Amino acid sequence: MSSQPQAPRRRLTITDLRRMKAAGEKIAMATAYDATMARLVDQGGADAILVGDSLGMVFQGHDSTLPVTLEQMIYHGASVRRGLGRSQGRAHLTVDMPFGTYQASTDDAVRAAMRLVAEGGAEAVKLEGGAEYAEVIRRIVRAGVPVMGHIGLTPQSVHKMGGYVVQGKDSEKAHRLLSDARALKDAGCSALVLECMPAELSRGQLDIPTIGIGAGPHCDGQVLVVNDLLGLDGAFRPKFVKRFAELGGSIVQAVGAYVDEVHRASFPAEEHSFHSATLRLVQRPEGDEVDDAQVVGAPV
Repeated sequence: MSSQPQAPRRRLTITDLRRMKAAGEKIAMATAYDATMARLVDQGGADAILVGDSLGMVFQGHDSTLPVTLEQMIYHGASVRRGLGRSQGRAHLTVDMPFGTYQASTDDAVRAAMRLVAEGGAEAVKLEGGAEYAEVIRRIVRAGVPVMGHIGLTPQSVHKMGGYVVQGKDSEKAHRLLSDARALKDAGCSALVLECMPAELSRGQLDIPTIGIGAGPHCDGQVLVVNDLLGLDGAFRPKFVKRFAELGGSIVQAVGAYVDEVHRASFPAEEHSFHSATLRLVQRPEGDEVDDAQVVGAPV
């Protein structure tokens, strides 16, 4: 057997995602927010990883994505990029543009997108909204940054939508979503996330990859929040999520076992302890003042 190290796997690009769509190959995308999870998701074979602003809810504990900042997205994007480097990863990396980074001006949007690429390790950025952001997308793409669009339930507009509700359920709203999708494609989006909308709307409408979350089986790919697919939150069970594991319970059980062994003084055991055959303790006469600089152990 050869002892030569394996060559790094080639990273997937937006061209590869388009090729997968053309070949009828489904695209599997999941979120990650740190280096360890990125490594594991990549080793699991994910085609793409999203550093989503959902980290505001599942990682930071907010009740929406709105408090997430650009600096935080850069930090988590860079962490995920390093994790992918450790796994010789192939997954394509997209990072969300958080609330407030692209709504005010196109110049702000271009600067934020470029920072997510240069500092956050992104290979594409994702932003929410319809045709009203077409010019923003054109400018970002013109600057050399691929853009993934996001329509349907757009969490950054939670107050405008009146909550996290399914979009496009009547004819008028459905046609508006289709119009938005075409406008984003024409503006230069390389892919499009469709969130929480009737499955009928995602059937063969575009010639760019569509990534669904609660948008039915007809999309070119699917994305799930990694905490949801791993079952880390026992109380969160939306209709569109399939839990592929129940790790929340496993983690509680493992921590409980650790706590029990510490309380019973059975951990650490002999096999977890270090020893030195050449170390002797220097005895200090009782009553001497403690000197922080004093050597309390010395080699023989």
